[in-house]
Formats: sequence, C-alpha cells, structure tokens
Amino acid sequence: MTEFLSQQSNVVAVCLVLGLLVGSFLNVVIHRLPKIMEQDWQAQCAELRGETQPAQGRLGLATPRSRCPQCGHQISALENIPILSYLVLGGKCRGCGATISLRYPMVEALTGLLFGFAAWKLGGTPAAAGALLFIAAMVALTFIDFDTQLLPDDITLPLLWAGLLFNTFGAFTDLRSAVFGAAAGYLSLWSIYWAFKLATGKEGMGYGDFKLLAAVGAWLGWQMLPATILLSSLVGAVVGIALIVLARHGRNVPIPFGPYLAAAGVIALFWGPEINRTYLHLY
Repeated sequence: MTEFLSQQSNVVAVCLVLGLLVGSFLNVVIHRLPKIMEQDWQAQCAELRGETQPAQGRLGLATPRSRCPQCGHQISALENIPILSYLVLGGKCRGCGATISLRYPMVEALTGLLFGFAAWKLGGTPAAAGALLFIAAMVALTFIDFDTQLLPDDITLPLLWAGLLFNTFGAFTDLRSAVFGAAAGYLSLWSIYWAFKLATGKEGMGYGDFKLLAAVGAWLGWQMLPATILLSSLVGAVVGIALIVLARHGRNVPIPFGPYLAAAGVIALFWGPEINRTYLHLY
C-alpha cells in the first residue's frame, strides 16, 4: 500500500510539472493561434485576388522566439520557467520593466493543477493520458474564446477525432456512445442555434460551440451531454448576469459560451457519472 501511494505521488508530481510546462506552451498557442489564423485568411484572400504575399516574417507557434511586445526584448529560457520566472522578475519585463500579464502564470498554474488532479484521480492509465490532452485543449479554447470569441477548428476538430480514437479502446466510454455523443453534441446546439435565429433573427452562438460540444460528446459519450449543457448554461448565466450588473457589460455585447462549455466538460470528465446519478436520483 505504501509503495502504491509512493508511485501515485510520483505520477501526480510528474504530471503537475508537465502541466506547468504545457501551460507555458498554451500561453503561446492562446496568443499566436488567432494571429496565425488571421494571417492565413489574409493569404487566402490575397491568392483569390491574384496577389502574392512573402512567406518571410510569417508567425508560427515555434517561430519567432517570444519577445516583449513593448520593447522587443527576446525572452530567454531562464525567463520562461513556468511561474518561477514571473515571481523572480516581479511580474515585469527584464528589458523595459513593462508589466507582464498575470494571466500567463495563471494559465500555467491552472494547467498544472488540472494535470496533477487528473493523475491523482485516474492514475497512470491510458485514460489519464487522454484526460491530459482533453484538459490542455479545453484550457487553450477557453482563453482563445475569451480573447477573440473564436473556437479554432485547428483545436476542436482534432480534439473530436482524438476522443473517438481513445474510445475505440474504451478509455472513457464505448465507441457507440462516443459516436452518438459527437453527433448529438453537434446537433443539439445546432438546433438551438436555428430555433433562436428563426425566433429572433439573431445568432445566439457560433458554429465553434457546436464543434466543441461534439468533441465533449466524443470523449465522454452522449450520457454526459445533458449534464454538460446544464452546467455550462448555469455557469454562463451566472457569469453573464454578474458582468451585466457589476461590470456594466451591455446586454447587446456578446459573451463567449465556449469557456463555460469547456469548464463543464472538464467537470464532467472528473465527476460526470456522480452528477448523472445525483440528477437521476432527484428526478
């Protein structure tokens, strides 16, 4: 028993550190992926116009090296250690003293804690490896949607296929439930979208939300979709009302729904069966 607990502690510690490192990379993804998408759109438009754009200077996830947006100071490896570098630098750029957003260490800490918790709850299993991939995607999608109100296909679609592949081996549910979950996840929000649009003439959500819920269904099965939709709606409603009341957020200003779907998906990943049992017991 003692040996087992020691091994589990080691797995949790490794996943915690891995989560901090992945969180550091996710900060790059969150910042750069929307810009890369915009570059691609501009290149496609230029191609349709018969124009050519130079490939030099194009932004990628790995290049160029990260720099301070204020002074252009190149971030060294020692300045890029998750959380620790932020604390040592006092939250300021080493080159010009500009304030570094607190969100960078927050993303790193959030990813590290979720990775560690997944390792503690699921152990050193293939399901735990899948959970880490699922969590990383959800963290990236959450903050990209907060910033841009976009849920990139570059993340949602591979995530959907990865869920189906993992469940080929029954990691979280059987393949039949995963396939029905992907289809039901997409069609449920698609139906709500069109019902709202026909009733009001306005778009209530984006197509990225459909794909994100389809990905959740592919990972967790159709059985988890009601709890995911309910949790995301409750959290979204509470946060939306709080923004309107406390931050004077205009009612006509759109609020991204993706972060709440992502949060509900992570909750369902860890406690979905318990939530379903409680829900069914109540009703």
